[in-house]
Amino acid sequence: MHPKDYKYTKGHTWVRVEGEVGLIGITDFAQKELGSVLFVELASVGDAVVQSKPCGSVESDKATSDVMCPVSGQVLEVNEEAMNAPETVNKDPHGAGWLLKVRLANKTELNSLMSAAEFERYIAK
Repeated sequence: MHPKDYKYTKGHTWVRVEGEVGLIGITDFAQKELGSVLFVELASVGDAVVQSKPCGSVESDKATSDVMCPVSGQVLEVNEEAMNAPETVNKDPHGAGWLLKVRLANKTELNSLMSAAEFERYIAK
């Protein structure tokens, strides 16, 4: 259900790392809990983001939730498609619905994140 090569947070965000860059989004579990995503607000290109601090928000028909950044770094790219067509987050949260691309500040932060198996056990509770 959740991609095995991603790392996950208890705040229901994920990061997929390639070299020094992390692609960030919310989990399939989170988008299902939120319901229909209506609006996405994100940090801007060039902004510094900090692990476990908000790097944006997602508004749905049920609630507005902060997107808690899984890693620290500098925003390299923002997914304009997700901002212009928020339903993309519901349709493909682990693919086209990604939110931010970040240059990692400290790869050791990844050690504090969960594997897909750990995350699936966490959400099953």
